[in-house]
Amino acid sequence: MADSTDVEKWRDRLTKLAPELEFRQWPDVGNPLDVHYLLAWAPPANLTHQFPNLRVLYSAGAGVDQFDLASLSSQVSLVRLVDTSMADIMAEYVLFAVLALHRDILAYQEDQREGRWQPRPIVLASQRRVGVMGVGTLGRAALGRLQPLGFQLSGWNRSLKVVPGGRCYVGPGQLDEFLGQCDILVNMLPLTPETDGILNSARLDCLPHGAGLINVGRGAHVVERDLFSALDDGRVGGAVLDVLIKEPPTEDSPFWNHPRVLLTPHIASDVQVEGGVAVIVENLRREIHGMPLLNVVDRSKGY
Repeated sequence: MADSTDVEKWRDRLTKLAPELEFRQWPDVGNPLDVHYLLAWAPPANLTHQFPNLRVLYSAGAGVDQFDLASLSSQVSLVRLVDTSMADIMAEYVLFAVLALHRDILAYQEDQREGRWQPRPIVLASQRRVGVMGVGTLGRAALGRLQPLGFQLSGWNRSLKVVPGGRCYVGPGQLDEFLGQCDILVNMLPLTPETDGILNSARLDCLPHGAGLINVGRGAHVVERDLFSALDDGRVGGAVLDVLIKEPPTEDSPFWNHPRVLLTPHIASDVQVEGGVAVIVENLRREIHGMPLLNVVDRSKGY
């Protein structure tokens, strides 16, 4: 059940690497009792009843907030198709976005539109503090890409993680302290009930005045009216946004023309067919040998 434009790519790759599997494309699934593995961005209704022998549900994306975990049978493993190629692509985007804010590119774009030639002081990377919310596979890849440039790095996570060359702040009790030392904040959190709306006015106020924001997590992490208010009064100096609550935004949305916003259409990263199939094939091997599957979602955490 991958996107129709990619179905043949998934079919070809799976046929080569897992010829023992029969590939069926939605809605022509044949006998639903035969279906043991399902690849989907969002599953059909009544999934458990429709496919009673389903063993593994693969998410065709990095996040799983589109799935109703409570309705998913405990006998079904939900797996994220995150691999090194996906992490590398995300890290590239984060690097681009951090450099755009670090070197005042949004301000220079506004100057260009207004016909201004106005050089700004250059700040050394070693004097710029970059913080990443969410130090998982993708977050660690982004931090690893940023480290050689000399930025002061930090991370914020639910549990303690290693941040290359920097500190990991842990849990709600250290969130405000973390935000207070982020000249550029990168949100890479999973969307859960605890993180929904986490970047509201109070949290944005914790950032140093004029800080930059990069959101490659989910649109719902950011309270958009609060972000616009912070952008308009200069509390947030600029934002690079790859995700929004409504995608695409409405024609009259201020996201299109706001001078301090750089907007991209949810392209920071995506599941790569070759890497995704590699995860599926490895999990088939692990299942045969009674080993734990890769990238299984912990339902108690929601990611």
